[in-house]
Amino acid sequence: MMRKIVDYWKYPSILLFGMGISSIGSWIYFLALNVIVFNMTSSALAVSALYIIKPLATLFTNLWGGSVIDRVNKKYLMIVLEMIQATLIAFLLLTIHSLWIVYVLVFLINIATSLYEPTSVSYITRLIPREQRQRFNSLRSLLDSGAFLLGPAIAGVLFLNGTPLFAIMINAISLYFSALVTFFMPNVEKHNLNNETTQKLSLSIVKEDLKLVLLFSRRFVYVMTVYFLFSVFIVIQTAVDSLEVAFAKEVISLSDSEYHFLVSIAGSGILIGSLINAIFTKKLAISFIIGIGSLMVSVGYIIFAFSNTFMSASVGVFVLAFSLAFANTGFYTFYQNNIPVEVIGRIGSFYGFLEALLIIVVTSTFAALTIILSIKLVVILGAIFMLLLTSALLFINLQPSKGSYYKTVS
Repeated sequence: MMRKIVDYWKYPSILLFGMGISSIGSWIYFLALNVIVFNMTSSALAVSALYIIKPLATLFTNLWGGSVIDRVNKKYLMIVLEMIQATLIAFLLLTIHSLWIVYVLVFLINIATSLYEPTSVSYITRLIPREQRQRFNSLRSLLDSGAFLLGPAIAGVLFLNGTPLFAIMINAISLYFSALVTFFMPNVEKHNLNNETTQKLSLSIVKEDLKLVLLFSRRFVYVMTVYFLFSVFIVIQTAVDSLEVAFAKEVISLSDSEYHFLVSIAGSGILIGSLINAIFTKKLAISFIIGIGSLMVSVGYIIFAFSNTFMSASVGVFVLAFSLAFANTGFYTFYQNNIPVEVIGRIGSFYGFLEALLIIVVTSTFAALTIILSIKLVVILGAIFMLLLTSALLFINLQPSKGSYYKTVS
């Protein structure tokens, strides 16, 4: 019995280990890069530009990225993309005195990241059996939340005992290590060669793939409605989060130490939520954790938006972070179970493009509205819209006639 369990979880465990190391490294890199750019420029605007580069890279990549992903071997593409990211991050160490070269390298790193994310989803969907995906995603959420806490803590220790450049090097090493781990994973497409793999990327192929995505979306309206609503939910989260620091400082009048403690509370919330989710995942229906999880995230934002004290803000961020662990696990499992593996790269890339575009537009709109309205009012309006959106998502998730979309077994 034990041998069967070990064999069943052998490769998923190895994959989770590699992802965990990479996730911790990413947090170290992200924080170190912020510190380096601020030290170079003493400008908050220069640092904020780093946050715009990622969605810009996604816009540049995702319309054609899915066409590549679905036509090549996912395992080897993941290895190549991780090696490219690691090498470009290592180059940052040599070009750190030129801000524009740093921006160009960060843009290229984010292009590789934008390609890697849907590639890994496609590989995971092929590797992990349907009945095992909810457990895998709950464990992945637990690892990500652990990285959210460990990454900044490790970065802080590295900053005290060295320089941000050393922290950057740590991430490059973690990505090389993750690529090595991926190398020992099974080749899930060894016997899946088809005519598409021999096609060269061209404008006509990209157009055909976009038609395929639109055709799929029209054919599976329910699946794509859930997908789209959850994506808009993420967009509104991102826009509200972009005002979080200003809201905490100007509206609630938190000190730097109180704000950092608030971030720690959010980290503990998502860690506890992920732990409970991982333990009880077999007892939790996917429809329930997507719908109720998303709605409770919105409730957390509502509490935060109407907060005037540190205590009420703490309750809000804990509730939203705790609930987010459940919502994410449910959504990723639903996505993997209902999008055919042959087109999952193209579907994910196209809707990732739309999500990135909406993030840029909505975040910019929220920022502009703070000039006309107050920050508090903009955050409240964002939280109320999120609550209405997730209420609609909950209603759609819990329709009894749609139960087949949420089954964890074939």
